[in-house]
Amino acid sequence: MSDDNFKQRSWNEVKSNDSWAVFKIMSEFVEGYEKMQRIGPSVSIFGSARTKPGTKYYEMAVDIAAKLSSKGYGVITGGGPGIMEAGNKGAHENGGVSVGLNIELPFEQNNNPCIDRDKSIDFDYFFVRKVMFVKYSQGFIVMPGGFGTLDELFESITLIQTHKIGRFPIVLVGKSFWAGLIDWVRTTLLETEGNISPKDMDLFVVVDTAEEAVAEIDKFYNQYLLRPNF
Repeated sequence: MSDDNFKQRSWNEVKSNDSWAVFKIMSEFVEGYEKMQRIGPSVSIFGSARTKPGTKYYEMAVDIAAKLSSKGYGVITGGGPGIMEAGNKGAHENGGVSVGLNIELPFEQNNNPCIDRDKSIDFDYFFVRKVMFVKYSQGFIVMPGGFGTLDELFESITLIQTHKIGRFPIVLVGKSFWAGLIDWVRTTLLETEGNISPKDMDLFVVVDTAEEAVAEIDKFYNQYLLRPNF
């Protein structure tokens, strides 16, 4: 909608539409909860939608998902191409649970064909979708990605840091990719500005292989009776 068209609408109309949007938001929560609560312990895999098949991190995401499936975890992704497709592919080809939480976007996002037919959910609202990731995941595997991946990473760290959710493993894959960001977090946020605590650096781990990524999930849950997050 153009700025001129927006200005022509009355403020009352804007408020009215905002109020009615509540029902759409509620419907997305209801559908998400009803479908996700039937899924057992799962791990979410995040990463760029632009990562191509055959590349290092695409194939590593396939391998990670397959290994997770072999250990009884379902795999949840954002349902689109790239790393998301790779995660669903690894689960699907290994006979595991393959979940896709799809989002309507003006570019990039298309539902990939590796999602279980009864476990594909479409969202209009990012914040509803992110609630589903956090509520129904037992861990996050974070592959190289862009702004969306960073958004999901830092929101999960913040929720754990502030005790809004229970702690779960957050595993960053690709030491060379994440090195600059982690160095900035340590030197600027922690040491120079004092904006985080030293213990906050322990809220995530960084690995380089599929085996290490899955081992971190296993290591965390060896301490607990594994169960879904609800």
